[in-house]
Amino acid sequence: MVEKRPIDKLTIKGFKTLQDVELELGKLNVLIGPNGAGKSNLVSFFRMLIEMLGGRFQVWVAKRGGASRLLSFGPRITSEVSTRIQFGDMYYEINWEPTDDNRLIFAEELFRDHAPGGRHSHGLSTGKQEAQIHSNLLLNTPRPIGRIIYNSMANWRVYHFHDTGETAPAKFTGSLHVHRYLRPNGSNLAAYLYWLKHFHANTYLQILDTVRLAVPFLAAFVLEPNPISADESTIQLMWQQQDSDYPFLASQLSDGSLRFICLVTALMQPDPPSTIIIDEPELGLHPYAISLLGSLLETASERMQVIVATQSPQLLDEFSVDDLIVVELEDRVSVFKRLKESDYDVWLKDFSVGELWDKNVLGGGLP
Repeated sequence: MVEKRPIDKLTIKGFKTLQDVELELGKLNVLIGPNGAGKSNLVSFFRMLIEMLGGRFQVWVAKRGGASRLLSFGPRITSEVSTRIQFGDMYYEINWEPTDDNRLIFAEELFRDHAPGGRHSHGLSTGKQEAQIHSNLLLNTPRPIGRIIYNSMANWRVYHFHDTGETAPAKFTGSLHVHRYLRPNGSNLAAYLYWLKHFHANTYLQILDTVRLAVPFLAAFVLEPNPISADESTIQLMWQQQDSDYPFLASQLSDGSLRFICLVTALMQPDPPSTIIIDEPELGLHPYAISLLGSLLETASERMQVIVATQSPQLLDEFSVDDLIVVELEDRVSVFKRLKESDYDVWLKDFSVGELWDKNVLGGGLP
């Protein structure tokens, strides 16, 4: 099995407000800052890379208005978007350039290997519309750098469980066979929980027990496939209340309860991605559930790299200052700054991390 690695350093230039960002990442990375500072742009950049790895880069760019909407301050000011992603002593670099018809093409794509004993670079593509990383996984090199980098990126997950209304994907019937991993919007939650129940029973029971801590009236999930042909079945998430065998629909859960179930499942999945990104997971959660969420994120960071953006003082109380990255907008450009707890020792004697955020001591607050 080829290893997968977390991101050690991420450099982004020319993407929206991320004009010149160099970000060192650890196991747990908590982004804080006001609306419009650039946290969501970082999440968007990860989404772009995930779509790129799936061969859908041009579609993603077109749906967002083309190159002119992605280049910092437009193509008259910014001539390219570039990134450098470091995985230990391995690097993946891309330069994209705009075209006359408002697309972005790969001006350069390459791997770099800075292993002890010699440095090597391997060019992958020039002038292509889509990434060529897939076709270069078996490079004739001393170690499988292409496959390691690809495996490290291919299972990144950006989870977005904000939609828990009447049309929430997690509430609808879906295919039983779509269970390889939990989808970013939770659309296959029922199928994934069914698969866990039958093939990772301990994890399934841990998820159920953890959900009950914040949703105590929930006794069990009801996961019953509905065969529609010899080869296909569907499934819909249902649940039972304590002291009752009546099956309720997922639509009869509160928005916060359903969102918490999705978050717990994502953070406790048995085969975790190398990196998981979650934007404002605290939305709609009860204060006690937010405290539980903080513990879950901390525990999950021991098994996967976690990047989370939040504006919740209560969630911040679950982390140390060393986990925080402040995002601020200066002259319309996003600036990222990782904090050091030692710089706030005097403050932390009297205030919690969340209180320091509220008081704008940590930075990243409203002016």
